[in-house]
Amino acid sequence: MATTTAFTAKHVQELRQKSGAGMMDAKRALEEAGGDMEKAGELLRAKGIAKAEKRADRTASEGRVGSYIHHNGKVGVLVEVNSETDFVSGTDEFKELVREIALHIASAAPLAVDRDGIPAAEVERERRIAEQQFAESGKPEALREKIVQGKVDSFYKQHTLMSQEYVRDNKKTIGDLVKELSAKVGENIVVKRFARFQLGQE
Repeated sequence: MATTTAFTAKHVQELRQKSGAGMMDAKRALEEAGGDMEKAGELLRAKGIAKAEKRADRTASEGRVGSYIHHNGKVGVLVEVNSETDFVSGTDEFKELVREIALHIASAAPLAVDRDGIPAAEVERERRIAEQQFAESGKPEALREKIVQGKVDSFYKQHTLMSQEYVRDNKKTIGDLVKELSAKVGENIVVKRFARFQLGQE
């Protein structure tokens, strides 16, 4: 038996403005959430991110190159972020995303955009360190692979841009930020590459 939901057209409009969702999507989310605006917003975000992941194989050939120079003049970043259309890359939200990613890179110093960009030699070095730590730990041999792989996964999480916790909000990763905007604008958004310069470092 269907339950009556306590929301009006005004609530639907408010949710649309907050989330960027279409009218029917906003209405369905409010129905599913029993009129709870916060829960409806979470439902839309979850569904939007799922759609963004499906969108990831679409070509993103437009975009922007953003930059950030730290106030002391000793750290600088260039980052290329791609979208499917120049319309999206020209929006304030896209420009803000590029700025925030550049600022994050300056602060967090990732080694690569994602796992594929980490040199194999770096990963192997981390694996050797983890093997050595395990050998000295005295833990059962049966746990070796799980513990070593866990250390390697942790290395990836700390040093790949898309997996790093966003410096302004540690409840989100940079990957989450990209997916959120992708869900909102309905386009594939990709961080293509970056370069980070620090005075005195090669």
